[in-house]
Amino acid sequence: MRSKEIIIIGNGGHASVLTEILLAQGEKILGFTAPTVENNQFSLEYLGNDEVILNYSTTDIELVLGVGMVGPASLRKNIFHCFNIQGYVFKNIIHPSAMIAPSVIFGQGVQIMAGAIIQTNTKVADNTIINTGAVIDHDCHIEQDVHIAPGAKLSGNVHVRQGSHIGTGATIIQGIEIGTNCLIGAGSVVVKSINSGVTALGVPAKEV
Repeated sequence: MRSKEIIIIGNGGHASVLTEILLAQGEKILGFTAPTVENNQFSLEYLGNDEVILNYSTTDIELVLGVGMVGPASLRKNIFHCFNIQGYVFKNIIHPSAMIAPSVIFGQGVQIMAGAIIQTNTKVADNTIINTGAVIDHDCHIEQDVHIAPGAKLSGNVHVRQGSHIGTGATIIQGIEIGTNCLIGAGSVVVKSINSGVTALGVPAKEV
């Protein structure tokens, strides 16, 4: 089946990483959207702000969400769900160097970056980023709108609920649950489950 043409939402650093993966895979990119006219390092066409997407049929294009996430998922989540409920499909992107067990289940709009490892029986829901070099061990459940930042490590049977951000280099031991809309600080070591809506920092991580 012929690949659909792609529109990238956003033009920052995260969008650039995704663009490079797509071009290397031979995908056809129509252009990108952003709030104002901007140059693009790959010479992609500026199409307009996000509303221009509505001029395209849901059957003709796929979307790639190039807006990153450095905290709770509000902006990225809102963009994804705004277009998804109108029938637009977000493309899954998997870097060729990522190691994915055959039994892993992905939702829609999942982005797996270079060097990531995802092990057996893990579920990764819609609009989630597994960033560069992150390690997700067996039987984990990553809900939608989550960001696992570069170098983070999740042991087996970890459950990360919707909208949470696991910071760069953080470690979560086996069997832990991270609640909704949490922020786990960079380099933290999580040894007990974290309640929803809080920030946890340190070694061991403590709610603040």
